[in-house]
Amino acid sequence: MIKLLGIGLIAYLLFIAQRRLYEKLWQKHLGISLSFGTNHIFEGEQGELREIIENRKRLPLSMLKVKFKTDRHLIFGNEKGSRTTDQYYRNDVFRISGGERVTRTLRFTGGKRGYYTIDEISLVASDLFFLGQMVADQPVRAELYVYPKPYDSRRLRQSFVQLNGEMLTRRHLLEDPFEYRGIREYQPYDDMRSINWKATAKTGDFKVNQMGYTSLKSVRIFFNIQDDNILKKEEAVEMSLRIVVSLCLHFLQQGMQISCYGNGVDILTHQPLSVDGKASEGQMDFIYRALARIDTAQPTAGFVETFEEKLFQESKGAYTCFVAPNRYDDFVALLDRYEETGNPFTWFYPVLGNKEPELPPELQKRIEVIYFEA
Repeated sequence: MIKLLGIGLIAYLLFIAQRRLYEKLWQKHLGISLSFGTNHIFEGEQGELREIIENRKRLPLSMLKVKFKTDRHLIFGNEKGSRTTDQYYRNDVFRISGGERVTRTLRFTGGKRGYYTIDEISLVASDLFFLGQMVADQPVRAELYVYPKPYDSRRLRQSFVQLNGEMLTRRHLLEDPFEYRGIREYQPYDDMRSINWKATAKTGDFKVNQMGYTSLKSVRIFFNIQDDNILKKEEAVEMSLRIVVSLCLHFLQQGMQISCYGNGVDILTHQPLSVDGKASEGQMDFIYRALARIDTAQPTAGFVETFEEKLFQESKGAYTCFVAPNRYDDFVALLDRYEETGNPFTWFYPVLGNKEPELPPELQKRIEVIYFEA
């Protein structure tokens, strides 16, 4: 009997000892990392997420759970240990010997444009007898850009041909002070030096000279994704960003200087998108990243108050493209005033389905309707 009690006491002491040993050492020399196989993919493309667990000590881990969560728009397979609700939750279980390294690759599809991160993992370990658990959180940093996929359609390609033709006809649109083109009403953004004082004195209202154009040096792309309707146009908003990508690619491939501005809010900076003009090789990557980070869940900035000054004051020598899936009154009025200045532009209007939209008649000749399917 005493012998049995002695054996039991020894077993108990061993159990307590191993329990305290695991509590003290289970995280020591335990390396865990999560990383995406690449820093970006396009919408609809496949990507990889790698889990690497390395136990650089002799003490084995009979059970180690690695838990993390990420956005549900990264579409993983319905694998064991995962569930998807408002987010994607992953719970992987490992048995790792001392000195062992385990790598697991998870494949997914980029279901939607965006900027995705994994910032933390939760670890749950057990002692040798699975009678107790140790829990810890560990910061990680894995980030992925899902770029908007360039949109391609016959209608859009035809629009590109028309744009090229208009630019060529105007010899690329740089205002020439020696080529007189007429007189129009003065606007607050006009240079005082352009006022025609004789016409002003005759009419009693300020009048300015309109000049001709000689050569284009850049293309500006503005997008307005304001969507305050009860029935949201989420597909049309995303299509707007794909059209922006296609426009940027088209003109950059021709060696043009491209700038891109929009009232979508950056998920990191909380500012409207603003990419000044460049023709360098890295410009497209910069635009892709900026577009991926737009958070459509946040209210958009007011387009007119944000970009009116830039639109009018920096118009010389530039062709302007607008992309917007809605025709709000203040936006239409802005484009109407912009047309009155004689500056050329095209408004790309994405429409889901084939129902013909009601267009503002005063701008109809400037609008290219892009029909698409979901």
